[in-house]
Amino acid sequence: MKLVKKLLMGLCVAALMAGMVGSVTIMAAPSGSVTVTSDGNKAPTFTTEGAQEWTLIVHNGSNVPLSNAVIAPRLGDTNDEWPFKTEYQNYAQRIEEIPAGESVPVTFVFEQREDVATSRHTLQFDVYTEDSAEPAASQKFYVNTTAKPADNPGDQLIDLDQITGGNLSLGDISGDMMSADAGGFSNGDVSGGGGSADSGSVPRVIVTGFNTDPAEVRAGSNFNLIIHLKNTSKTTKVSNMLFDLSAPTEGSDAQTVAPAFLPVSGSSSIYMEGIKANGTADISIQLNAKADLLQKPYSVDLSMKYEGANGTPVDASSSLSIPVKQDARFEFSDFEISPVSISVGDEANVMCNLYNMGRIKLYNVKATFEGACIEKEEVFIGNVESGATASIDAMLEGSQATGGPANVKMTLSYEDESGKISVAEKELQLEVMEAMESDMMMPADMEMMEEPQGFPVIPAAIAAAAVIVIIIIVVVMKKRKRRKRLNEEEELLDELDRPSEDER
Repeated sequence: MKLVKKLLMGLCVAALMAGMVGSVTIMAAPSGSVTVTSDGNKAPTFTTEGAQEWTLIVHNGSNVPLSNAVIAPRLGDTNDEWPFKTEYQNYAQRIEEIPAGESVPVTFVFEQREDVATSRHTLQFDVYTEDSAEPAASQKFYVNTTAKPADNPGDQLIDLDQITGGNLSLGDISGDMMSADAGGFSNGDVSGGGGSADSGSVPRVIVTGFNTDPAEVRAGSNFNLIIHLKNTSKTTKVSNMLFDLSAPTEGSDAQTVAPAFLPVSGSSSIYMEGIKANGTADISIQLNAKADLLQKPYSVDLSMKYEGANGTPVDASSSLSIPVKQDARFEFSDFEISPVSISVGDEANVMCNLYNMGRIKLYNVKATFEGACIEKEEVFIGNVESGATASIDAMLEGSQATGGPANVKMTLSYEDESGKISVAEKELQLEVMEAMESDMMMPADMEMMEEPQGFPVIPAAIAAAAVIVIIIIVVVMKKRKRRKRLNEEEELLDELDRPSEDER
């Protein structure tokens, strides 16, 4: 009986454990089984032109379905972290169910802020399940943003109907569209036609913009000027149109005084048959910019003569401002190198002059010396005015021996008024030797300095005489000692012989 009870109790515990395990499996997916990807693996690009959709794919890689999952982006704490307009407190989206092994698309709608620059941002999305406070999946995505285009009336056609709502009067177009730095245009008064432009009885033709080809007009070069026109009258066509361009004269003396812009061929007048009511048209002319123009915008007057209703003549005028760029022009003097050959670890002084022969100022001029045989060296020169001279002085340290003169490159970088960086290069030659060669030369130099000295006769004679004297003294003393020893022996023999004689 006890055995049966134990068996029943074991079966109950096993069933209870199996039920608990089964319920957990149904409630939560295994860790790492939920993934999030961007539709098509694309990094979306947003602009300021309106709201855009972005679809993310949530995949359930487990063998159980997921219910009531939530996917939400992290908005961050600053504008740098979140490049979109924040219109809601929470952008989380709920997914009713994701079957086992299947995916569900989730679409978000975001609108980029107008103050965001062209850049790349990293955004993170989290997926939560209903039974866990920790994310079941977290994924970071890249998104690209595009800065709002700058308004430049000189480079693009302006829709005046959009600005004025279709009701354009004489005072609607003014000099506010003239930019001293980037170029622009302005429209003047209209006369003739027997009426008033304000009342609408005189058809008005205005300049809505212009552009140049190439975009940057450089002194001494040819360019095409394309002017965009609009007939603001809603009812009257204009015809028999004659345009004339007049540029200011530039030059310092009588020989160089000439208009800033001259037609490449033909005259400065342009003819057009007409523009329909509320219509637009373009006129173009090829011009040449005077070679000695300063880098600044130049004003060009455009006079217009055309006929309105019943052939009544109308006169109008506009003004364009065309920026002109000057190319930097400079030269280097020959390098002065001292010494032309150095050892590893030693320095050579390199000098040259920079002559600014152009008509523009060079800003933040810097010279950089680079080569396989030297340590990199940078020298900041500063700003160089037009017509001025600047000195470039550098100390170059040898870093690696060469088998003879080796090339060293000097790179000169500078900025123009708009901050655009340009570079120029010039090469020099420098020989670098091993450090031991200079050490080995020192004893040889010392020997060469000692060779010209004559043989020291007097000191040698004194030394020889001293040696001879010492030898004589030694010989004499030896002879004296020998003589003394012989005398002592004779005296001893005599003493030995005397007793024998007495005995006799």
